[in-house]
Amino acid sequence: MNSSNPTSLPEPSARERILLTAHDLFYRDGVRATGIDKVIAEARVTKVTFYRHFPSKNALIRAYLDYRHTLWMSWFIDALNRHGAYTGQGLNALIPTLDEWFNKPVYRGCAFINTVSELGGVLPDVIEISSRHKHDMMVVIMELLPESPTRETVANAAAIAVDGAIVKAQLESTECLNRRSLQGLTTLLMALNSLTISQNE
Repeated sequence: MNSSNPTSLPEPSARERILLTAHDLFYRDGVRATGIDKVIAEARVTKVTFYRHFPSKNALIRAYLDYRHTLWMSWFIDALNRHGAYTGQGLNALIPTLDEWFNKPVYRGCAFINTVSELGGVLPDVIEISSRHKHDMMVVIMELLPESPTRETVANAAAIAVDGAIVKAQLESTECLNRRSLQGLTTLLMALNSLTISQNE
């Protein structure tokens, strides 16, 4: 009798285990506070295996940010769609989308803002990767807005407001039901929505 489960997923490779472990630890505890030895122990790999895939901690940090970008952007687009986002119909879906994120069991703000804060002065690649991430987020937000001469400018303002709410939410209790971060963001997005509507009348 064959006891294997044909629907079971294959075990992650050593590289995948290292990257997934680093992702969780870096995001939860911070990049500086997480040593390579802890990643190696929790990923259940040897040092030789670790350094075969990631020659340095900096290489792992870059891979972490690239992975986090792909993971977060996929979630962001999916969540916007689940919360009723339509191209050109405005920014309203951003509020429930961010509310969903802020209420996740492990919310530690934006991985990119956090990493730039920790390492931006010593690892320039962190700033470059994070800038690309923020640009891609802004482009997704821009697609929610109707066509107008100031569409990109308004999207950039909305993205800055979103980043502010992300940081503000880190200061709020996880049990907070009426988040001031989302209340403030709602006010700003309503104003930006009104601006784009008036431009198209």
